Amino acid sequence: MNKNKHKIITFAALMTVATVVIHFINRTIAAAAQLKQLLGITNSKYFEWRFGNIYYTKKGNGKPILLIHDTLPGASGYEWSEIEEKLAKDHTVYTVDLLGCGRSDKPGITYTNFVYVQMICDFIRKIIGQKTDIIASGFSSSFVIMACHNEKELFNKIMLVNPPSPDCLRQMPTRKDHLLKLALEIPVFGTLIYHMIVSKENVANLFVEKMYYNPFHVNTQMEDAYYEASHSGGCYAKYFYSSMISKYMNINISHAVKSLDNSIYIVEGESEPNGKSIMNEYLTDNPAIETAIINESKHIPQIENPEEFWEHIQIFF
Repeated sequence: MNKNKHKIITFAALMTVATVVIHFINRTIAAAAQLKQLLGITNSKYFEWRFGNIYYTKKGNGKPILLIHDTLPGASGYEWSEIEEKLAKDHTVYTVDLLGCGRSDKPGITYTNFVYVQMICDFIRKIIGQKTDIIASGFSSSFVIMACHNEKELFNKIMLVNPPSPDCLRQMPTRKDHLLKLALEIPVFGTLIYHMIVSKENVANLFVEKMYYNPFHVNTQMEDAYYEASHSGGCYAKYFYSSMISKYMNINISHAVKSLDNSIYIVEGESEPNGKSIMNEYLTDNPAIETAIINESKHIPQIENPEEFWEHIQIFF
């Protein structure tokens, strides 16, 4: 009996020490990732929303346009830095960091499509105050589609950059996905796993393998900004990623796409995997959608080929 008790005490002591050490490692990783301070707060404002403060910037004068970034690890409004100044010459440009991303608050909640539908609609209603144009990147396109479906009177023209496949969005969380989410959200140990996923090396690989048409032209400052954003907020940064990777942000958007009568323009990077077939999925649901291909680009044409991307903005808006 005493021998078993001694083993339990020893195990508990070792676990306590291990937890403290890993907690210290997590704090060090998060602090080191933010040393460059690339995500400045110049010309910034905060929208005090019910789930947390939403960081945004406002530039220029004219017809309002809202820029919404992708949901890749480390994504933020920083991805629009190549075009927002040009847009600001003729528009009032609002660029947001979604809840759980970048410089916005990162509450420890389950992030769903409906959370962002509410956020986008509330932001337009309370901050912009009038019907607005939208440019949304990547997975965030699904948020905009559902938001427009719910409150059509808030939205004008919509440009979607490499939107997700509607077929893939029909996939709902499985038991395995739920367990993955729980594992990532375990205090201390789950945070360490998350930090391994968004390590400097893995973020660099993300840019080279999935985001850039030409891996030799990777914008290292943009890469560093993603790395910094993926660690800001400390242990709470992982909740957005755990919800996304576990499919809690998925929703069937086909019925919404079919019902929209807004002007919608989809642009795909030339080498985006399955880009043309994804465009065809949207055209099947809504033949009125306009489409275009951005040459020599992949997942982030607004960064990799901003000149051609700008030409399409001028055509559409």
